[in-house]
This record gives sequence, structure tokens and C-alpha cells, in this order.
Amino acid sequence: MRILVFVMGLFLATQVHAGKCHGRFVNPVTDICWKCIFPITIMGMEVAKGRPSPGESRAPLCMCKRPPLNVPIPGIPISFWEPVRLADVTRVPYCLVNMGGISVANTGVRGHGGTTKKTVTRHSFYHVHWYVYPLMYWLEVLMDFLCLENANFDLAYITEIDPLWADSVKSTILNPEAILFGNHIAQAACAADCAASTAHLPFDMLFWCGGCQGSLYPFTGYIYAHNGGVGASLLALSRMMAKLHRELLLWGYMGKPGLCGKYMMPVIKKSQYRTQMTYPVPQSTDCQPLGKSSVTWQKDREFPYVGEDFGYLIWRKRSCCLL
Repeated sequence: MRILVFVMGLFLATQVHAGKCHGRFVNPVTDICWKCIFPITIMGMEVAKGRPSPGESRAPLCMCKRPPLNVPIPGIPISFWEPVRLADVTRVPYCLVNMGGISVANTGVRGHGGTTKKTVTRHSFYHVHWYVYPLMYWLEVLMDFLCLENANFDLAYITEIDPLWADSVKSTILNPEAILFGNHIAQAACAADCAASTAHLPFDMLFWCGGCQGSLYPFTGYIYAHNGGVGASLLALSRMMAKLHRELLLWGYMGKPGLCGKYMMPVIKKSQYRTQMTYPVPQSTDCQPLGKSSVTWQKDREFPYVGEDFGYLIWRKRSCCLL
């Protein structure tokens, strides 16, 4: 395994006083909710039950082209959930929460990080760090490697050097449609997304909604109605994922289009993902879809000083044609 740490030299100005860097390394055995792999389907039939999951094709066979002949070869459609990414959501610039609380720079970004209070409303700003973390491939879990992401550990994206993450106006370059959803009618629809994600799965058609956490627009780290670190960090993480989809850095893997490989998904389908907290208190027995209310599980998962930054494991729905 290798760790690629970006060279820090851009946009450095004054030291940020949001707090010291805290975190811990993820234990790949005890900190992982391994039952979140389920459900598993084979040939459209659910052979291992689990949490709510997007539907799959019930076709008994699939056809995919494979090198070197590049001709269609029949296979068996399967689907499961795999842990593929880690994410830090932190008030402290350059603090790698999931890497043991390592700070990779001793200077920060001016005015970014932490929470503030204006009148009766609290606001916050979080940075997000995105890691490639194909855990099942490393541990050789489940099935043949054709259906698992073959990659090395990598620090793939940090928002400290992204000029759009801290600028709501510039971020509209990526999401110009945000102007359509900045009204009460569009935001009221997010209440339905909140209910759906809490009871079952989020509504993919309401792509501007982050469920119970709020609006996915704009794609920035500013949380304008901060009512708790867990909910705010989940919203920042969901925005980051939507942003990466828009930048074509995240792709689609589920459903019939994903049987033969990944495909472009510039608008996030929220039902493709689950999240699981890894820090400050690992959520080792549960995971949740994007937008699900955190009220039922956030108790004692945020506390002063060492428990105000967060780490998450990202689960992705994977469909595959097993040849």
C-alpha cells in the first residue's frame, strides 16, 4: 500500500485556530460493519438478506465483453455492497482524521474551519478529505477480483486546495442548476426525501436534496444551519460526493448498466451509497443511506475537544457480471 500526500503550497496564509488535529487509524476488522455487505443477490434472487437496497434486474444471465477477444461472454449477475472509500470531515485544515490525527501542514486557510454563531443561528465550515480504500480487495473477501475494485490506498482529494469548496459563487460553475432549487417549494420537497431515506432509501429523483441533513447545493463546505456536528458533517460529506460525481471523479456501479463495468454518473444517485462513522466513535454495527436522520444513532458520537471532527467509511452498491 502507498499513501500519496499532495504537496501543500497553495492558498496558505495564516494559521487556523479551529483546534488541534485529532483522529485514529481505522481497524479493518473491529471498526467495520461487515453485515453492511448484505444483501447479496445472485441471478436476481436475494441469497443473503440485509438493509434496504436498490432493486436489481432479475435476468438469470448477463453478457459482457472481456479482453483479449473482446467478444460477449455469458456470466451470472450478482450484486453486493463494498466498502471502497474513507472520508475525513474536519474543522482543522490538513488534519487527516482517519490517519491517526496526522496534520500534514502547520498552516491553514484563512477564515476556514470551525463553527460560528450569527444572531440565533450557528454556521460551520468543514473540509473533506477523500481516500481510496478498497478494503474487500485487500482482504480477499467475498468473491473473485473481477468484481472488486483493484486499487491501492491513496489520498485522492483534499478540499483545502480546491478554490470552489470555499466559494459559493464560484461553485456554481459545477452546478449552475442550483438557482432552480433555491426556493421554498424545491426545499420543501426535501422533507419527503428525509422521510424516504429514514424509512427506506432516498429519492434519487430529488437529486438536490440531502435528506434530513438539508440541501446538497451549493457544493461547498459551508453549513448555514449547524444544529450538531454529526448532521453537519454528513451534509458536508454528501455534498462532496455530489461534487465528485459532477466532476466525473465518481461513477456509477449499480444496476444493469453497471454489470459490465462502471459508467458515467454526473448526477449522483444517492441510493448507490451508505455511510458508516469511523471516528470519533466507530459505528461498527450499522450503516445508513445518504440523508437518513441521525437522531436515532448520533448520541454520544460528538463531544468536545477530541470528538468534533469525523471520519466515515463509504459503502457502494456494486452490480457485476461474474464470468
